[in-house]
Amino acid sequence: MATVKEYSVEEKLASVLRLQKIDSKLDGIQVLKGELPMEVKDLEDEIEGLNTRQAHIENEVKGIQDFVASKKNAIKDAEALIKKYEKQQDNVKNNREFEAITKEMEMQALEIKLAEKHIKDANEEIKDKSRVLEMAKKAIADKEANLKHKKGELEKIIAETDKEEKAYRKESEEAKTKVDPRLLQAYEKIRKNYRNGLAVVTVERDSCGGCFNAIPPQRQAEIRQHKKIIVCEHCGRILVDNDLDATVTI
Repeated sequence: MATVKEYSVEEKLASVLRLQKIDSKLDGIQVLKGELPMEVKDLEDEIEGLNTRQAHIENEVKGIQDFVASKKNAIKDAEALIKKYEKQQDNVKNNREFEAITKEMEMQALEIKLAEKHIKDANEEIKDKSRVLEMAKKAIADKEANLKHKKGELEKIIAETDKEEKAYRKESEEAKTKVDPRLLQAYEKIRKNYRNGLAVVTVERDSCGGCFNAIPPQRQAEIRQHKKIIVCEHCGRILVDNDLDATVTI
């Protein structure tokens, strides 16, 4: 029956330290990209929102223009009715008919004035919305220029680091298979807690290489012995000595 190999504490520490070194290389590539991926995504979202706003304003302007056109048609219809009533006035039989036609003409004249007022107000509204539309178009143009610039920067970095990043990602996946599962789980949890992604650190000048809090001499001696996995009591990072660090390469 096949037996599963039991790794020593030193081997476990070496494997997780190697994984940390590989992941730190990947983290370095992400640092090169900086905030660019997030900035590109934010700009794309902003442009999408501005395009939606522009389309909404353009639809509103078209709706007002259609309203103006309908009022102009209403004026034409009213003017045609007035001409019709003027002809009818020449053929009235009595004052009663004359007054009735006059009232109709006055009514149409009021309709014309009201339509003209609506047209004037609508044209003012179109002017206001056109100004807002121009501002939106300028904002879109500025954002698109900025997006193009940032995309260019990001694409350049990606082109320069793509091969290296892929290689390190492959190495990272392979290295994970060689780390004790429980230790790997702890490592990944610790990495998530810190922006610099350091879960495994060396003892530097009698202090934790992660949080820089002092480590007592007895604790340092235990770290050098590689008899058990020791974590910093302040930040929870896995601690290794410089001698082990020097033997682990990628």
